[in-house]
Amino acid sequence: MIEGARRTASQRTRAALRLLLGTDLACGLSVALGLFLISGGVHLWLGAAAAASAATGVIIASPPDRPWPRRGKLRQLLPAPLLGVPLFFAVQLLHHAPWRLGLLLVPATFLAFLAMAWGKRGIGIAIVVMLAMVFSMATPAPADWHEALQRSWHAALGAALYVVYATLMNLALNARYRVQAMAELLLALAALMRTEARQFTARDESSDVREVARPLLGLLLRQQAALADQQQATRDLVFESLRTPRRQRLAGMLLTVLEMRDHLLASELDLETLRSHPRQAPVLAALRELFEAMAQDVEDLADAMLAFRTPAPIPDRRAQLGAIRAGHAEETHEAAAPTAGPSPAMLARGLANRLGHLNDETVRLAALARGDAAPDLAIVRAHWRLFVSPTDWSLAPFLALWRWDAPPLRHAIRAALALGAGYLVALAMPWGSHDYWILLTIVVVLRGSLAQTLERRNQRVAGTLAGCVLAVALLASHPGAGELLLVMSFAQAIAHGMAVRNYTVTAVGATVLGLVQAHMLFAGASPTFALFERIGDTLIGAGLAWAFCYVLPSWERTQLPALVRRTLAAQSRHARLALALGQQHAVDSRPELDWRLARREAFDALSALVQATQRALSEPRAVQPPLEYLQRLQAHCYQLLAQLSAVKSMLLLRQDRLQREAIEGPLARAATHIEAAIGSAAQQTGQALQDDTAPASLAAGPVPLLDPFDNDITPWLLRRLDLAVGLAGQLRDDAARILQHTASGLPDSPSPPARPGTAA
Repeated sequence: MIEGARRTASQRTRAALRLLLGTDLACGLSVALGLFLISGGVHLWLGAAAAASAATGVIIASPPDRPWPRRGKLRQLLPAPLLGVPLFFAVQLLHHAPWRLGLLLVPATFLAFLAMAWGKRGIGIAIVVMLAMVFSMATPAPADWHEALQRSWHAALGAALYVVYATLMNLALNARYRVQAMAELLLALAALMRTEARQFTARDESSDVREVARPLLGLLLRQQAALADQQQATRDLVFESLRTPRRQRLAGMLLTVLEMRDHLLASELDLETLRSHPRQAPVLAALRELFEAMAQDVEDLADAMLAFRTPAPIPDRRAQLGAIRAGHAEETHEAAAPTAGPSPAMLARGLANRLGHLNDETVRLAALARGDAAPDLAIVRAHWRLFVSPTDWSLAPFLALWRWDAPPLRHAIRAALALGAGYLVALAMPWGSHDYWILLTIVVVLRGSLAQTLERRNQRVAGTLAGCVLAVALLASHPGAGELLLVMSFAQAIAHGMAVRNYTVTAVGATVLGLVQAHMLFAGASPTFALFERIGDTLIGAGLAWAFCYVLPSWERTQLPALVRRTLAAQSRHARLALALGQQHAVDSRPELDWRLARREAFDALSALVQATQRALSEPRAVQPPLEYLQRLQAHCYQLLAQLSAVKSMLLLRQDRLQREAIEGPLARAATHIEAAIGSAAQQTGQALQDDTAPASLAAGPVPLLDPFDNDITPWLLRRLDLAVGLAGQLRDDAARILQHTASGLPDSPSPPARPGTAA
């Protein structure tokens, strides 16, 4: 019990250190320092009133400021002041005309939320526009247009200074951001490895596999999706400008993580079969122990990178894996003679070997981090732009959203109506001088889906309650301007740094920041708001945001057909390139580049499908998509990627033990059958559910499976191909049922989804 308490305390300490040393808090502290320096400098130069407006300009310009590649940073920041400052001035001019101000707020909100069409970058722009208008409403009404112009000039000064500051700070912190992003990617990988290790447990004959499989499958898919997102963020930083050995080693580590993800997928193959054999329980227990040890090694490596330490070498556990195989030599007589199917002993030895590949990559990670190994970056050097997110502002997303079923368009209309309703309510309230707080609550709570809005609603209310209490206690002590500036800077660091980690904490920081900033905009007057009024504004805004979720809703079922088709197309292309032999004999890197890009798209498409399914869980049952079939489709996609990863590993790492003439035909036929089942042509023609386009076996006849460590592994590759083709047929059936359900709206009751790693 004491040991368990110590372990828990140690884990919490390490989690706290990771947060303190991570990318998000570093970015938040950078923003806070900029706010402090700019507002403090303007205060010394032009006075307290100018400093308050300049601080507003900094707050307007800061939301898009996230860790970013050096190229394109200025283009990322410029839209904020260019859009925010003119709107700040326009609201200042309309302060005395509430109805005309409302006519500005509603269309401006609509246009701001259209920026969601650009994804994550667009979210920052939408927040900028709304903050500019809301904080302009928080100021006292200007006496004339000269005062309005002066305030807007000071806000523009703060925003311009912050753009320059943020660009230079991003340049200065770029090296640290790269290391932090890589370390956080390793932590996400270690978390996935621990979840994978949980499967290495013998099944109790009395247990119901379904009850265990579903939550673990969901967790695996969510962690895979989180890993895919983190990988892309890390690519954007790490793949840029690989001119120094340190940057090259980080890029090599990223490529190694990508390979480890494939080995993790392959580690699930045949696992369910082994779990059903009680005699394999000792093997599974030993493998789980080694799996968890490797996950701990990856975590230790990440912690060392975050803490500015040289990582320790990771021990090579190949010998331990070999001992596990040798320790069960009494069963090898089962594999001595050819059989129609693999024995449990064969499967256990194959699984140990796949974990050996994972061990090799783990050891290589530490060697790269320490500088003991040189990375191979030929592909990245030549084609790094193909792997990173675009930095230009293309008009294509804006032109593509002008259709009635486009989620960004419907969300923009919904947001404009919600804000208009909130403004009317605010004008009717007895404490109308604080109308901006209702609008601010609507802006931060109302999201594109019901699930996200419900989460934000609860977090916003809880955070605002705590923030109001803190702000009231602070302002009641009548602090000076310098103290208020320090509080604002600290609150800005919390609000900005915790935005993607814990929105409740962000809401606390944002509430303190907003209330102190509003107090300073009133030139240091005594606090005029009451605690219960502020809480009432928050509850009203959160309630309106929740209610307007049901206005022109974009239910996930309307978006899922496109996501399903994208997922199938990505799986088909990845299969075609993974099964091609061109990479082994190409004179350049083009085949490998194409395969890597196809692999990334397969994971990205599956990640988007997983996230949409998770959001659908919070929607009303009457409009929910067929969740069971979606879970089954995701499981089969997961299994297909695992089978293809195993095939690719054989082709790349063990090609000397393959008979080339015996695998060329089956590889080509497997790619053809998978394309026929889930390729673009199959999706357009809409094949029948039970149309079996694949043969019983890709080989000419039954192929005996021999011990993979003593014989030719060609039969094992053929077995993987057969299973992959079968999974493609199951994917076709799953997708057809999902598309039928979403088109008709009729209920369906499928059987539970398959367990990852189960042989098809």
